Amino acid sequence: MTTLKGHKIIVTGAAQGLGLRSAQLFVERGAQVFLADVNADALSAAAAELGAGHVPVDVTDADGVEQMFDRAVAHLGGLTGVLNSAGLALVQSALELDIEGWQRVMDVNVRGTQLVCCSAAKRMIPLGGGAIVNMASAAGGGGIPRRSAYGTSKAAVAYQTRCLAAEWGHLGVRVNAVAPGYIDSGMTRDLEARGRIDLNRIRARIPLAKLGDAADIARAAAFLLSDDAGYITGEQLFVDGGWNAYGGAGAVNSC
Repeated sequence: MTTLKGHKIIVTGAAQGLGLRSAQLFVERGAQVFLADVNADALSAAAAELGAGHVPVDVTDADGVEQMFDRAVAHLGGLTGVLNSAGLALVQSALELDIEGWQRVMDVNVRGTQLVCCSAAKRMIPLGGGAIVNMASAAGGGGIPRRSAYGTSKAAVAYQTRCLAAEWGHLGVRVNAVAPGYIDSGMTRDLEARGRIDLNRIRARIPLAKLGDAADIARAAAFLLSDDAGYITGEQLFVDGGWNAYGGAGAVNSC
């Protein structure tokens, strides 16, 4: 089992979903964590559950991100890892989606990723390095209907990950990404209830024939943040039951 004993990790988007489940697993594996999220109330509850330091932050706010890192590093007494889990998903046809919504997805998923990565690297380099894991998506690996904003943003995250890994590797900072597929979550069930996705058709297209669990993503992130992944950087790890290996979206128009 991957251990994170001695690691000091900041998790953004930590109030719920994949970020919260990852933070829980990191603590179980021995890490100290510091939580950040735009939802202050849910963040406080998550921090109380884990006994963790926390601060509300909008990852699109450059000054706010810098202040969050200052507080986090002071609280943790250092920094070895960051899980960049804050994100925004919109499942909407290109003709329905207004440009303001499209831009908001880009701001959170691309601008936010860049701000968090750079703030992390500036603090990790003087400390001898560290590891950053970004949250990409299987939606960034191929054309999927109603993902013109989300899929584009996550393809950008995958490219950011490779560029930053190449730029910072000699400085001791590793940068990788986890690319989740369809995860059994409240958001997924809500999309199904609203008729935005058809989970039966999705399961039929996944080679493992099932949705993933948040813990699947958490374990992948824990590995990439751990010393076991010390010679891995610039990679995008698909955790999608084989969705990406199967190819593009194909005829699954209800995805």
